[in-house]
Amino acid sequence: MTVTVSVPLPGRAYDVVIGPGLVDRAGTYVAPLLRRPRVAVLTDENVAALHLERLRAGLSAEGIDMVALTLPAGESTKSWAHLTQSVDWLLDQKVERSDVVVAFGGGVIGDLAGFAAAILRRGVRFVQMPTSLLAQVDSSVGGKTGINATQGKNLIGAFHQPSMVLADIDILGTLHARDFLAGYGEVVKYGLLGDAAFFEWLERNGAALSAGDQATRIEAVRHSVQMKADIVVRDETEQGDRALLNLGHTFCHALEAATGYGNRLLHGEGVAIGCALAFELSARLGLCSQEDPSRVRAHLRSMGMKTDLADIAGDLPDAATLLELMGQDKKVVDGQLRFVLARGIGQAFVTGDVPASTVLDVLTDALALRAQMS
Repeated sequence: MTVTVSVPLPGRAYDVVIGPGLVDRAGTYVAPLLRRPRVAVLTDENVAALHLERLRAGLSAEGIDMVALTLPAGESTKSWAHLTQSVDWLLDQKVERSDVVVAFGGGVIGDLAGFAAAILRRGVRFVQMPTSLLAQVDSSVGGKTGINATQGKNLIGAFHQPSMVLADIDILGTLHARDFLAGYGEVVKYGLLGDAAFFEWLERNGAALSAGDQATRIEAVRHSVQMKADIVVRDETEQGDRALLNLGHTFCHALEAATGYGNRLLHGEGVAIGCALAFELSARLGLCSQEDPSRVRAHLRSMGMKTDLADIAGDLPDAATLLELMGQDKKVVDGQLRFVLARGIGQAFVTGDVPASTVLDVLTDALALRAQMS
């Protein structure tokens, strides 16, 4: 069973194909995009060990040659050094403007390879083949590409839409449970920001989805991608509605910076905690009922996910430092932090009218609870 979601951007429309066995049939989908039967693949060590030869075979079945660069796994790969390495390698492979670069990995590889493609020869086409749940439902769709800076996450990059996205559901079965659940943080986000019925569906079907039910996984990815596609078509470069997709991310990016962008806190885990904190902040501001943040946390906990600062191992800075880290977020406008808050589940909105003192109180209380539980 394969489903397709279209992203109908004028002049840059593309399809997101979701289903099983897409790596094995990659050549069938990629061949129509090629002027010559050759692709350059960027991937990471973990994905390469598990899936690269399958991709080579899937492309070879349609007569397509593949060259591949394997990079280290992990968030630290989204760096100037690895971007330079990738672009130099692509130039060494004599990749032309009419060629296609394939991003075969999770969000890190997708962001890095997409940015490399965006700046190579002033723009080369690329195909996203996301291998994590997080990348399938979020980072592979919408054309945001980039790398991290010492000052913060994703601060250097470009909007560069892919020519196609192939989301192979089978690959999700090879993810570690922690990585799968981190991706689920982004799935939940879609229900919380704009679709209460989808959140209710997840409350009913989350256990089956986590256990590996294929039909449930396909539907969760399809619904998430459709929601993102609809928003991206309305607001490709994040001037308005697209900022809703950042629900939980202002808190998340500060926590990622505080933990060194490492294995202590995966991005999707930060998003889940950030969503819970965003609903807590909304409740404190009188925007939604206190039951809403409780319900958000209850569902995340039922899935075995991180929900609070207490769930992050190791030391964290004080509330004032976390608030300062938020100030490096890309969503700062005229020096003012912009938050995605909610009037209820499925009713998110963007605002800059948030008292810093209230944010500080939320963080202070979360850190106090963490101290009590340690």
